Amino acid sequence: MQFNNACGPYKGGIRFHPNADEDEVSALAAMMAVKCAVVGIPFGGAKGGVAVDSKKLSRKEIFELSRAYVRAFAEHLGPDTDIPAPDVYTTPEIMAVMLDEYERITGKSLPAMITGKPLAIGGSAGRDTATADGAIAVLVALLEDRSLDASKLSVAVQGVGNAGAQAARLLQAKGAKIIALADSKGTLMKEDGLDVAAVLTTKELSGSVLDAVYNGAHAAAASAVITAAADILVPAALEEQITGANADTVKAGVILEIANGPVTPEADEHLAARAVTVIPDVLANAGGVTVSYFEWIQNRTGERWNRATVEAKLKETMGSAYREVADFATDRGVTFRQAAYALALTRIIDAMKARGRV
Repeated sequence: MQFNNACGPYKGGIRFHPNADEDEVSALAAMMAVKCAVVGIPFGGAKGGVAVDSKKLSRKEIFELSRAYVRAFAEHLGPDTDIPAPDVYTTPEIMAVMLDEYERITGKSLPAMITGKPLAIGGSAGRDTATADGAIAVLVALLEDRSLDASKLSVAVQGVGNAGAQAARLLQAKGAKIIALADSKGTLMKEDGLDVAAVLTTKELSGSVLDAVYNGAHAAAASAVITAAADILVPAALEEQITGANADTVKAGVILEIANGPVTPEADEHLAARAVTVIPDVLANAGGVTVSYFEWIQNRTGERWNRATVEAKLKETMGSAYREVADFATDRGVTFRQAAYALALTRIIDAMKARGRV
């Protein structure tokens, strides 16, 4: 689904999920356009989806499906047209297969037609942790704005997948106290702070953070992370976790949306009324597409950037985007979410006007 390309080529992930449908993919394509515009990278918004339970497919069958997808849409894809990336249940390995099929069809070497690839065929250093790295860069900018010391703050993280786990590591490295880590089975809590590395190791070995109970840590319901007595709440799992029904029980003063859509519109109203700052997903988790942009640049120019270079450029991009959103919010007296969407839509509309489309 291609939403808008006024700011640049269409950009968005491809998901393999049994519940993927046109409505979902259309909404996600629009969000991608907004996300790219918020951080000021020259891409539009798109999304792809295949309604399939990939867990029931063999590796060979997944590869065959990936090649069939590219054959079906090849004329609509390309480095200057529509640049896919991994999404739910798609991986760098799948991106590599899709690239191979596209290059077989075109007869050309075109690594920039897809991002999120393995390093061996043009992927970018830093892509594996980009979402969390970008989110923490934004959070650090907010804390600096408010003269808050991370080492004096407590954090609760919902979701210990790639992004949530990396966010917890980074925040603990900055001295923050991680008092709650949650997965789908429950929440592990410790008032004086968890040993993040130990908990994540146990999770990897046994399948749940709840198996890491030790020295005063205790297990609680999965929903307990939302109401944890933390300064910062990081929802990094599923959508619609903070709703009108539980928003008033949130104790955190700052919510960093690493997941897509974890706070509902009704909850947003409740949180705003209580002066809880929500750093919206379209800003907070834009680190992934930003490093995808860096990968695209490297593929186009033949350059290879090391991780330190990527991280420095990501920090600069996310910090600049935060500054623009924060200033807009302050000047207009609106929430960060309202500011982010207003800035993004203005940029998209300006690009459409410049092209004579409106």
